[in-house]
Amino acid sequence: MLLCGYFCGGRSYSRSKHVPFESGIESTGNSKVRFSVKFYLIGMIFVIFDAEGIYLYVWSVSVREAGWMGFIEIFIFIIILLISLVYLIRTGAFNWVETSLKNENSNKTCLNVDNVLKLLKEYDR
Repeated sequence: MLLCGYFCGGRSYSRSKHVPFESGIESTGNSKVRFSVKFYLIGMIFVIFDAEGIYLYVWSVSVREAGWMGFIEIFIFIIILLISLVYLIRTGAFNWVETSLKNENSNKTCLNVDNVLKLLKEYDR
């Protein structure tokens, strides 16, 4: 199929043929957007806990066949899930702001626009 498309397809050799575009609009700016590593960390945590949710669903469908032994096994499974969730919370895996910024601003009673802009500038570093 690839060779058929190559031999039977049309060819264009203009200069604009090799310019990348999206929806007919020429792109501007840098195409390399920098994401925080925390996005990937949250994504991996989500995939892990989502896969464990699938196991819980399979167990709930076959709970009568599993009996008490299956109940004990799923209880241990849920305990391990809760322990890992507590570990992630205690290590700060879900904290989006660094602890130095939290400690610096913990004594402030309210945030005004200047403080929020200052926090955003420090967070972008």
